[in-house]
Amino acid sequence: MKPIRSRSARAIVVAAAAGSLVLTGCSSEDKKGSNEKAQNQQDAAKQSKPVSYGNAAASTGPAKDIAGAKPGGFISVYTQSDLSHMDPGQIYVSDAGQFSNLVHRGLTNYQEGPNGLVVVGDVATDSGKSSNGGKTWTYTIKDGVKDENGNAITSADVRHTIERMYSKVIFDGPSYIQTWLSGSDYRKALPDGPYKGKKLPDTVLATPDAKTVVFNFKEAQPDLPQALAMPGYSIVPAKADTKENYDKKPVALGPYKIAETKPGKSMKLVKNPNWDPKTDAVRHQYPDGFNFTTTIDQASQTKRLISDQGEAKNAIQFTDSVDPAQMQSVINDPKVNKRTVKGYQPYVWQMTFNLDRMKDKKIRDAITYAIPNQRMIQADGGRYGGELAGGLFAPTLPGFDPNYDPFEKKKTPNGNEAKAKELLKEAGFKQGTKLSYAYSNTPRGQKQMVIIKDALNKLGFNVQAHEIDRKSFYEQIGKLNNTFDLYMTGWGQDWPSPGTVVTPVYDGELVSDGGSNYSHIKDPEVTNGINEAVQLSPAEAGPKWAEIHKRIVEGVNPAAPVYYSKQIQLSGSNIGGAKYSTESSYININDLFLINP
Repeated sequence: MKPIRSRSARAIVVAAAAGSLVLTGCSSEDKKGSNEKAQNQQDAAKQSKPVSYGNAAASTGPAKDIAGAKPGGFISVYTQSDLSHMDPGQIYVSDAGQFSNLVHRGLTNYQEGPNGLVVVGDVATDSGKSSNGGKTWTYTIKDGVKDENGNAITSADVRHTIERMYSKVIFDGPSYIQTWLSGSDYRKALPDGPYKGKKLPDTVLATPDAKTVVFNFKEAQPDLPQALAMPGYSIVPAKADTKENYDKKPVALGPYKIAETKPGKSMKLVKNPNWDPKTDAVRHQYPDGFNFTTTIDQASQTKRLISDQGEAKNAIQFTDSVDPAQMQSVINDPKVNKRTVKGYQPYVWQMTFNLDRMKDKKIRDAITYAIPNQRMIQADGGRYGGELAGGLFAPTLPGFDPNYDPFEKKKTPNGNEAKAKELLKEAGFKQGTKLSYAYSNTPRGQKQMVIIKDALNKLGFNVQAHEIDRKSFYEQIGKLNNTFDLYMTGWGQDWPSPGTVVTPVYDGELVSDGGSNYSHIKDPEVTNGINEAVQLSPAEAGPKWAEIHKRIVEGVNPAAPVYYSKQIQLSGSNIGGAKYSTESSYININDLFLINP
């Protein structure tokens, strides 16, 4: 999944100021840093555990009550901009994913507990029943699930939801299930989706009655319950679908519905009276609603929440992090620090090369060596916002190798200019060569743009920086004919499997407009490796994914690893139930309440 910005943090140590007197031996801060790094790694290991699949009992609502929770009141939500999308089929960015937890529901969902994540039935009665060697999955719709208009959800709505993903109406969401059902050119199977009366054959997707949905795949798909839990596969009722306009006013199945939107300003969510807690094993409906303000930048969010005055007492950061410039004010004040949530995120921030334009690997390698990774991290909160990356697999992935570092970034965390110039000379590089660099208009993006320009201009490039609105950044760089040479992107696992990183981002068969293969890599060795790995069990696939990862990073280099993302968010003193969600990598939006409504 794409991050809307950089995030995640677990480290809570103050870095020593440059030039400070260093005594022999290990200082208390060094020990603290070492302890926290070890804790970080333990936390990441927990997040990398494979999920389990829940039965009907685990999928039966209501969700377990949160200790001390009280009903009533409105929670204020601070964001920098409007949501990237609200149509479930278009959701593949984390801000919209967080929104989806409040408004949408899918066949399955994640339940968080002391033993990790469990996939449970959401609209379905359980996480799914497999047969035919894992090629067939059957789901039964729960009784009592309705949309905000009071219409009962049936198998026809599930069919409609899947089939609309084939149409050109949807261009920015996940493609796992469509690809598994119909191949990489799945749109050809149903180019107009369900909108002209056609449907997928029952041999692919069957709905024999109003309660039953049957998926028939050509190959075993053991991860289907996790794929269906993605926000992008949330249910869109057939009667409510307004095609392109659905992105402006989707119909809710979750505990909250949209009451009002003012583009560029605000949005208000209120309780959905047709949501039945007895059908939902994950969500709660404690607040009366959520008031979103979509014009508050990161610095202002942090300042308001630190001050904790008036309305800010009832406020949260949605997907933004604590402002790096105010980090010490948060960390060093125990009363403020206790109002934070922290954790590793699954995202790896990388400098992605457009291989249609940047065809010389030596030049790509030179830029990779030159990037000052540590300075990039400092622009995103330092040790609280990220950790230097050696590869494209995050610490939250099974099989993560902390020693993998082919570009020797641990030795040269602020870049290896000499090595970069050596490679450029070998490539016959011409001084003054223009590079078109696209970046998001976030504070982080703007700071990092300055760093990249400085580093690459020193090599002799003429970097042309192009600012893109945060809301549409991934949509713009996702266009095949985009005019940019390189851009910072972030990607995180959709569930704990390397396949959810490698396949959508580096599979040459998935290069398309709106796709997530932002580098346009089409390497046969990588693609063939993916096709082999997806047929293996997780244990068998591990070494194969590691082999593919090495080929991508060292053999092709479509994207330079920069840093692993962390998160630290702040909320007001009247917010109850605040904790870090290992599923969303943000504050757990499902469990919040007001201590004094």
